[in-house]
Amino acid sequence: MSLSSLPLSYCTNVHPGRTLDEVCLGLREYTAPTRDRFGSPLAAGLWLANSVIRELKDEPDRVQRLIDELSALDLVCYTLNTFPYGDFHSDRVKEKVYVPDWSTNERLNYTIDCAEVLAQLMPEGTEGSLSTVPLGFKQLPHDESFLDQCVSNLLHVADSLDVLHDETGRVIRLAIEPEPLCILETTDEAITFFEQLRSSARTHGLEDVVQRHIGLCYDVCHQSVEFEDVAESIRRLHAADIRINKVHITCALRLEDPATNGEAREVLSHFVEPRYLHQLFAKTKTGEILAAVDLSKPLALDPPDNYLNAEEWRVHFHVPVNAESLGPLLTTRDDLKRALTAIADLNYAPHLEVETYTWVVLPGESQPPLVDGLTEELNATRSLLDDICSK
Repeated sequence: MSLSSLPLSYCTNVHPGRTLDEVCLGLREYTAPTRDRFGSPLAAGLWLANSVIRELKDEPDRVQRLIDELSALDLVCYTLNTFPYGDFHSDRVKEKVYVPDWSTNERLNYTIDCAEVLAQLMPEGTEGSLSTVPLGFKQLPHDESFLDQCVSNLLHVADSLDVLHDETGRVIRLAIEPEPLCILETTDEAITFFEQLRSSARTHGLEDVVQRHIGLCYDVCHQSVEFEDVAESIRRLHAADIRINKVHITCALRLEDPATNGEAREVLSHFVEPRYLHQLFAKTKTGEILAAVDLSKPLALDPPDNYLNAEEWRVHFHVPVNAESLGPLLTTRDDLKRALTAIADLNYAPHLEVETYTWVVLPGESQPPLVDGLTEELNATRSLLDDICSK
């Protein structure tokens, strides 16, 4: 049984970080106090937006400032969330979070720059990871060469990470994060794409480099929302020799029997908010999976018959990972337990990171002070991991 021995991480995309000053302020106001309350070593899973990376690249002394800030606060950083490129705290993010996609030079260059920064932040003797967008969003237009362009850029980034390893001795792995309604959303799609990526890598003599440096970020609630068997999904990825470089410890919302559960649909309607995308999936009594791009009040309160008469809804709304339920709504916490148990059975240890980025948009009664909420999540996660390790 193998689980990461590194300090548990939480993702700092939950608080603003559009400038280096904001990043450092977030570390002081939220991360360090959370670590103090948690009472154990804690890693900052930094989100460094492109605007911050530009600061760090244009004025190299600022990287040292960030290193010093982490050291002064007794925090470590071994992983970055390089999924949101722009302002993840603007009034409306929605589908913009998937832009630029992996067919673009902007995404490629940003990722390489992030890797170079992480190589300087990482503690000695650790490996690093970068979670990233699942190629792009299916609802946005893509030309016929899209996948080929993505493959070409991923080969480039793998080669760049290999050179970075030669130059610095630091191993950094890219972690592509499947997500509902994205180009890579299901386990089947991930396996098929990696077959294409590896085929191209063999042609270019980069098969070993790609195998070493490119894998997945397994965001547990994403596969739960898809109604996948998460433990079987993880076993299939392992059988396909696709490395899970990072696990996002997450829970989503569940609503059983929506036709007779008007109270839960009413509560769900309060989770409609303008900033983030909340894909809704419904499983019908015949096993068909329906998908809506975003949760809306009409969909929650007056759904079409095929949604209303479904067995269950699942909504891509990250909710506190310690919660089994939120009022009449359930969560996918049971899937989180199954997924982490399957992760523990791997013969390597992915990075583990709590990623509930939605604290500030939870309905009012569900929103404790951020440090309190983060601490409760981390304590619950530590207990869950301890339970798994003891079996």
